[in-house]
Amino acid sequence: MTIQWFPGHMAKARRQVTEKLKLVDIIFELVDARIPQSSRNPMIDEIIQHKPRIVLLNKADMADGERTKEWIAFFKEKGIQALAINSQAGVGMKEITALANVVLAEKFDRMRAKGIRPRAIRAMIVGIPNAGKSTLINRLAKKNIAKTGNTPGVTKAQQWIKVGKELELLDTPGILWPKFEDQEVGLKLALTGAIKDTILNLQDIAIFGLRFLEKEYPTRLKERFQLEEIPEDIVELFDKIGVVRGCLTGGAVVDYDKVTELVIREIRGEKFGRLTFERASDFIEEDEGDSK
Repeated sequence: MTIQWFPGHMAKARRQVTEKLKLVDIIFELVDARIPQSSRNPMIDEIIQHKPRIVLLNKADMADGERTKEWIAFFKEKGIQALAINSQAGVGMKEITALANVVLAEKFDRMRAKGIRPRAIRAMIVGIPNAGKSTLINRLAKKNIAKTGNTPGVTKAQQWIKVGKELELLDTPGILWPKFEDQEVGLKLALTGAIKDTILNLQDIAIFGLRFLEKEYPTRLKERFQLEEIPEDIVELFDKIGVVRGCLTGGAVVDYDKVTELVIREIRGEKFGRLTFERASDFIEEDEGDSK
């Protein structure tokens, strides 16, 4: 299965981000803490180049806490400040502005030295669809300004939002990239809800999720579906889950569509606990390999 999703408004959004870049002091790059690398759009690096940025690992409450710490260290090693947040609950909101002031301290010191009175920080929020940008903006502004929704692609226009006297935000639509070179990236994005379910083969997504749990969190998988052992054969695994959870047709035959929906819903709904679908150490090894 090849996963792609690049609606026309995303191409337009890329152009808009490039055009507005000169208006902002800093980039807030919002990623999903469960997939910190796969939810980073590689086009963003090309577009923003050397503009100061902070990576905000959103939905940190849904991610494996220890792995989130590893990801923050990973970004720091690259010279990028990173912060774990939960925009839904408003966790980490004050730290965002405080960290932005630290990152931009030299710039504002130079402004003061020239007799220029420091103004509010102007920040652009960028990120892929469904990363939680609108929820973050509403939390920072302490009112419902930006449109929100669980469906990827809700925000399709840019808007400036004032956050007290210290911060002004430029929201942008979520941007995916035209082609996933690594299809596993597409699977991770799909499993965490960044791509519309209506364009996906959900059974492939469920299989990917089960194999991930088998490798990284096998005890949780066994406990959730009352398995003594995890079958190697995926059909057998679907059968066992279907029987245990009652995903059956009238003739007591396992309904694989129901099993598929169940698996995806329970992974997204944190029924297996807090999950992070990629390790920072894997990408450190990749970077070292690329540099050789």
